[in-house]
Amino acid sequence: MWKTLKDEFACVFDRDPAAQSYFEILTTYPGVHAILAHRLAHQLWQREWRRPARLLSALFRWLTGIEIHPGARIGRRFFIDHGMGVVIGETAVVGDDCTLYHGVTLGGTAWVKGKRHPTLGNGVVVGAGAKILGPISVGDGARIGSNSVVLKNVPAGATVVGIPGHVVNPDRRNRNFDPYGMTPDMPDPVARAVNHMLDHIQSLDQQIVELKQALERQGIEIASHPLPELQHCELSQGDERAD
Repeated sequence: MWKTLKDEFACVFDRDPAAQSYFEILTTYPGVHAILAHRLAHQLWQREWRRPARLLSALFRWLTGIEIHPGARIGRRFFIDHGMGVVIGETAVVGDDCTLYHGVTLGGTAWVKGKRHPTLGNGVVVGAGAKILGPISVGDGARIGSNSVVLKNVPAGATVVGIPGHVVNPDRRNRNFDPYGMTPDMPDPVARAVNHMLDHIQSLDQQIVELKQALERQGIEIASHPLPELQHCELSQGDERAD
């Protein structure tokens, strides 16, 4: 028991620079309250004391704003930062050293019994407001960006953003901890798609010019129509195209 408490407190110091003391963590961190209550509720659930387990879970949901079904399996050194609005379903499985921010849902997509909630590997970080839905797997060390909606399996070490979620960095297992599952140098997938479209349009324009010149050499006149002028658009830092 004492080892479990030590692990739960130590991970808070590691991942929240605002933490000042054990007393502060014990008295003011709802994520710690919720996970400690869940440890007890899960033990009751496994012993088939289902009603007391659900009552304890409901009580701490009211006290902390965090809903963890007593049937969920959660590994060691699990940290919920801020916590309000976190929902973890009955068949969810969370590995060791995972971090969830506020508003995260590990939810199901079906009303049938059986495995219907996600499985998170070790060291997964899920950003604020993200939804991971269905019996899918999130690999070790993966990062889920804030407000993403993940409906498919995520490979180990990958970073996923967007609705629906898509991988933007295939392998980040050797990187340091990323708050909210995001980094300042993360590429903007919309800007990347626009840049690819501009490159494609530029290539088409060049082909049209060459085709027009070839026709004119054959004595075929091509009517020219003025094209609308392109307006210069400022891209955010990090999204500018490299010439």
